[in-house]
Amino acid sequence: MEEKKLDINSVIGFVLIFGILMYMLWQNQPTPEQLKAQEKAKQEQVAKESKATKQDQTKVVTPEDLSATGLTDSLKLANLKNKWGAFAYAASKASPNQTVVESDLLKLTFNNKGGYLSEVKLKKHTDFNDNPIYLIKDNNASFNINFGTTDSRILNTKDLYFEPTVTKNGDLTVVSMKLKVSETKFLEYRYELKQGDYMMGFTVRSQGLSDVLNSSQPINLDWDLKTYRHAQSISYENRYTEVVFEYEGGKDDYLGQRAESEDTGNEVTYVAFKQHFFTSILLADTPFKTGTFKSKNLVQNEDVDTLFTKAFSAKFPLELAGGEINKSMDWYYGPSDFKILNKYDRNLDEVVPLGWGIFGWINKYMFIPLFAFLGSFLPYGIAIIVMTILIKLLMSFVQYKQFLSQAKMKILKPELDAIREKHKDNKMKAQQETLALQTKAGASPMAGCIPALVQLPVFYALFQFFPSAFDLRQKSFLWVKDLSSYDTIAELPFKIPFYGDHVSLFPILASVAIFFYMRLTTGDQMASQPTADGMPDMAKMMKYMMYFSPIMMLFFFNNYASGLSLYYFISNLISIGIILVIKNYILDEDKIHAQIQENKKKPKKENRFQKKMAEMMEQAELQKQAQQKKKK
Repeated sequence: MEEKKLDINSVIGFVLIFGILMYMLWQNQPTPEQLKAQEKAKQEQVAKESKATKQDQTKVVTPEDLSATGLTDSLKLANLKNKWGAFAYAASKASPNQTVVESDLLKLTFNNKGGYLSEVKLKKHTDFNDNPIYLIKDNNASFNINFGTTDSRILNTKDLYFEPTVTKNGDLTVVSMKLKVSETKFLEYRYELKQGDYMMGFTVRSQGLSDVLNSSQPINLDWDLKTYRHAQSISYENRYTEVVFEYEGGKDDYLGQRAESEDTGNEVTYVAFKQHFFTSILLADTPFKTGTFKSKNLVQNEDVDTLFTKAFSAKFPLELAGGEINKSMDWYYGPSDFKILNKYDRNLDEVVPLGWGIFGWINKYMFIPLFAFLGSFLPYGIAIIVMTILIKLLMSFVQYKQFLSQAKMKILKPELDAIREKHKDNKMKAQQETLALQTKAGASPMAGCIPALVQLPVFYALFQFFPSAFDLRQKSFLWVKDLSSYDTIAELPFKIPFYGDHVSLFPILASVAIFFYMRLTTGDQMASQPTADGMPDMAKMMKYMMYFSPIMMLFFFNNYASGLSLYYFISNLISIGIILVIKNYILDEDKIHAQIQENKKKPKKENRFQKKMAEMMEQAELQKQAQQKKKK
């Protein structure tokens, strides 16, 4: 084996490399001036770190700030305690992330900071521009519990960090948001979401916080919401956007449409922030002791496109039981649909404005079931027409009575005129003889008024029904895209006061039909009025109404739901047809005249009302005569 010898070239190479390294070290050594500058910078850094440490002991530090520093966990916790006290543990484990869960109807996003819903999307519905319906989005809502602690702090849950946990069991999804003092001591928001349900269980409870919560300080639950615009007409949607609440075991009230309004209630079981066709409701299993509600109109100018319509707020006190919070509630985020709300059997149908008293009953037990039945197999526009025909046929008997009374008064008109002429200087005597003649003939103006009054509840109930019918929303018919909104056949380059910047066809058709209907009815009414002293005030008013009513219809309904205008158009067309049939084929004036003459021959027994009226007129006449004698 050949013995290795040291290569002279290698030796020279190592010497050269060593020499170069030594030269570089010598060349790069700091000068005395550089050494002084480094020493000064080192002293400044030490002083700065010392100052920062002192500031950290008094400065309010957020979890986000701490996560960006290199401080130890113990120092982080010490700093957080300066602000959050017992809840520093929760802040130290804070996560700014969001928690998202979904059902077939809802997509819910929970904000870990505050533990509340930061986004609610209704998956089955869109707005007038085909955008998804969001009831909560982009910080338009806030949910907060304000409470005091035993270490003299006032905290808000919306500023604190909750730890989320999501569990699923079949169709049930449970979201638990815990605000922790420790692993065994916490405040929890528990949400229970079911498939196929807009109602979500919600519980606020605490565990082990009896030594943290200050029982002498009020604990308030605050809920705020700015309502998004979802409909084509801002004014129309805003008219039906309001706060509704139930109190004292079933009573309900609302805040109305003022620019700003406020109200309170005792034993409150729910509050609804209603947005015409959609609503957000907070319900309590056991009533809140009191509730304070506020509403503010955010639409300053309806000509300007707007994002929000109203701002709502509700405040409730929470009570401690054994030093702990335990309140079972529910959230409802969904349509303002009578059928859906009514199935919960919690009086939520009052959120839908169907009218008070008899008007609401007619809608609940007659029109809603009838329309649901027709809509189950007919297009909704056709269902409105069929429903209108059925209602008009049902009321045709009332109309017959009304026109029969008008026909009798028209036949008696010559005799009534003669009475007025005979006693033109004694109006009281003229009224007495007029009443006596009408009684004998079996004709009375009241007989024509009563049928009109009978129709009034039906008329008003339908006026409430169509704007509240969720089934009409985004349903088309002929040229109408949405029966729950106005139809448009032309856009105007300017806005007409009280009318708008568009032309709707159904209000025009309804106005024309109303004009001809009133021309038929007021013509007979005016013909039956006595004319001895010229046209009386009543007849003049009828003539003015014949022109004023169609104009009012044209302006008032231009921005209303086209389904309502369709109803009035069809209703008045049918009324015109019924009038023509009654006048031309059913009523025979000769027979009516002969019947009146027979009635006049028979002794007519006055009813109690007629006797009372005759006595009052007679007493008034005697008093008048006595006063005239005194003057003489």
